[in-house]
Amino acid sequence: MVFADLLEQVGSTGRFQVVHTTLLCLPILMMASQNILQNFVAAVPPHFCSAHTNLSASTRMSAAEKLHITVPIDANGSPEKCRRYESPQWHLLANNGSTDPEVWEDSEQAALRGCDDGWTYDERERSSSIISEWHLVCSLRSLKSMGQTVYMGGVLVGAGVFGALADRFGRRVLLTMSYLLMAVSGTCAAFSPSFSLFCLFRFMCGMALSGVVLNSFSLIVEWIPTRVRTVVGTGTGYCYTMGQLILALVAYFIRDWRWLTFAVSLPFYVAFLYSWWLLESSRWLVLKNKPEQAVENLRLVARYNGRQADGEKIDVEMVKSSMKKEMSGCKSSYTTLDLFRTPTMRKMTVCLCAVWFSTSFAYYGLSMDLQKFGVDIYLIQVIFGAADIPAKVIINITMSYCGRRLSQCGGLVLAGITILSNLLVPHDKQMLRTCLAVLGKGCLAASFNCCYLYSGELYPTILRQSGLGWVSMMARLGAMVAPLVLLLGEYVTWLPGLIYGLVPVLSGVAAFLLPETLNIPLPDTIQDVEDRGTGRISKTEKKEAIFLQDNADNLLKQTS
Repeated sequence: MVFADLLEQVGSTGRFQVVHTTLLCLPILMMASQNILQNFVAAVPPHFCSAHTNLSASTRMSAAEKLHITVPIDANGSPEKCRRYESPQWHLLANNGSTDPEVWEDSEQAALRGCDDGWTYDERERSSSIISEWHLVCSLRSLKSMGQTVYMGGVLVGAGVFGALADRFGRRVLLTMSYLLMAVSGTCAAFSPSFSLFCLFRFMCGMALSGVVLNSFSLIVEWIPTRVRTVVGTGTGYCYTMGQLILALVAYFIRDWRWLTFAVSLPFYVAFLYSWWLLESSRWLVLKNKPEQAVENLRLVARYNGRQADGEKIDVEMVKSSMKKEMSGCKSSYTTLDLFRTPTMRKMTVCLCAVWFSTSFAYYGLSMDLQKFGVDIYLIQVIFGAADIPAKVIINITMSYCGRRLSQCGGLVLAGITILSNLLVPHDKQMLRTCLAVLGKGCLAASFNCCYLYSGELYPTILRQSGLGWVSMMARLGAMVAPLVLLLGEYVTWLPGLIYGLVPVLSGVAAFLLPETLNIPLPDTIQDVEDRGTGRISKTEKKEAIFLQDNADNLLKQTS
């Protein structure tokens, strides 16, 4: 008997798994709200220099007249954003606001200077944002990208910290802490009095997000059988997709950035309260030499699933014998170095780092600057979110029929080709450019969906959290770099698109070097991974793989 048999004995797809997975997926609905919150709280409103001090209190002139004599017009016929006349150009009023070149001849010679009296913002779209709150425009406009980079830096640090701690102290404890950290940090960010404090609390939100994602996924995977991993993994991905649509809806009705930030943080207080009900992974408990607690959890699962009599038959000796091989191959503790110590683990980790980095890099490069498409930001957010739905349906089918490796490779290469193709489309064909961007974003969303499932299947139980934490750090590194690459567009307009397109294509090659995991049981030890890397597989694994292959057609009928 192996652990998979114990899971079948207590019910592997019963009421417990449904409730357990649902509770873990609910907070994932709000993950998108944290990741792409910047699109709304840092939306750049139309702005221009405020009127001179001696004009501000004047009630005799309209706002349009004050603007006319204060701010020059740029080449596009719009008020300049970062300069104004050194003194009011009164003669322009005498010409009734005419923009005839002859009228402007004297004004073109007028001295210009910066916005000494601040900026005036058009707040019809959103009542406030961090841009208007702290004047992150003109010379400070790069701070907008820095805010998102700091957040992704928190996600990177959290991936390393929470990944390693979860393998040592357990998934559930770290998940509960992550929920609380997300709720409190998000609330503090919403009411931050300064931009520096806002960045600090957003950094902590990023750390908490890593803890939520990594531990939620592991708890889901380790309580379900191999045959339904694809379906459940795809369903989890849909939660993130729905979260993007929810964010667009919430942001549409809550136009103030502080209340929006607070609103997307509130659900994590609820998640913190019910997280105490969640069960720790029995598989992890056995490998950490806690078989008594593992037996207790298995019996609880049997009770929830209506198999109490079968659950009572399980005892400590049965659990130990089911994972005797895994326990004998376990050290007392593991570190991140174990991800690189052996040949197969090293090759696997390097390839996964490239896959995660490129997927996140290109994904956030496309998703974090919605205003550049010239479409209503709420509409484009809905379109980008909806594009994930068919993409994840397709990736679910390809993962089940063609395998994880080809699906991962194909998603990345197709995304890169789509982004590169956009460079050849003229800027005036906005509809075509938007369609290609949506297609590329859908491919990257599918790649993300595959990443989580594929990586969880590749890494052994004893290092699964550390492995997922490490590759997630690479993903967050890509997300940190993505907004900085956008700044290159101020010097060479096509350079960001070229970089965003080439990186996924190159990493698609790395994905092809990974081993296939379709219908293969989860590895529990490093030796399991090395055995597979050299072509060796145990009789139990062969038997289960044959069983899974025989039932693949029935599974696909259920998922379609």
